[in-house]
Amino acid sequence: MAFIILVRHGENDWVQKKRLAGWLPGVHLNENGRQQAAAVAQRLAHLPVKAIYSSPVERCVETAEYLAQTFNLPLHQLEAVGEVRYGDWEGAEIEKLAKEKVWHIVQHYPSRHQFPQGETLREVQFRAVQALEQLSQQHAQELIVVVSHADVIKLVLAHFLGVHIDLFQRIALAPASASVLALPADGRVQVIRINDDGPLTMPTPKANQADETAVSDSPVTNTTSAG
Repeated sequence: MAFIILVRHGENDWVQKKRLAGWLPGVHLNENGRQQAAAVAQRLAHLPVKAIYSSPVERCVETAEYLAQTFNLPLHQLEAVGEVRYGDWEGAEIEKLAKEKVWHIVQHYPSRHQFPQGETLREVQFRAVQALEQLSQQHAQELIVVVSHADVIKLVLAHFLGVHIDLFQRIALAPASASVLALPADGRVQVIRINDDGPLTMPTPKANQADETAVSDSPVTNTTSAG
């Protein structure tokens, strides 16, 4: 069974500006975002993480670098977990976009929408889920970290929770939060944590562990949860 910790990148100033950054270059973590990235790396530092992957977008790479340094591991960039390609909407102010007639579709029927010169959220969900499934095979019986973006992680979680894509925005994700997936070879997925900002700990392995792995037997459990 592969365990994947999905970490959202830290805060950046475009959040306060209420603009859609997308893949635009030059959007970096702000001071608070750097503190958040350092904090999540510290919270995970005691876990047996074997690999670090990140969206190639700068704010994710900057977050992932804290983790890579903490674990003394190379950082692998993975385009398939990169930000939604918002096309012509990239760089736009959210307030202006909200006045567009199509905004209603984006908010209530996102599965039907394609961003102008960009992707559909169906495509984003598919590429991200495929990437994680491949990583689960590559890292069977290992714990890895994947740093990505809020909408991408929400879409992934919605898929594994069996939630329709039109409802994916009901999932809340704070900056630098951790969500945890268990992806076994037999297909019985477990979503162990969502939007977590509490301490994660390793459990003591049980003797004669049953075939059916309980959530408490996973390599990442905690005592508090933000989600």
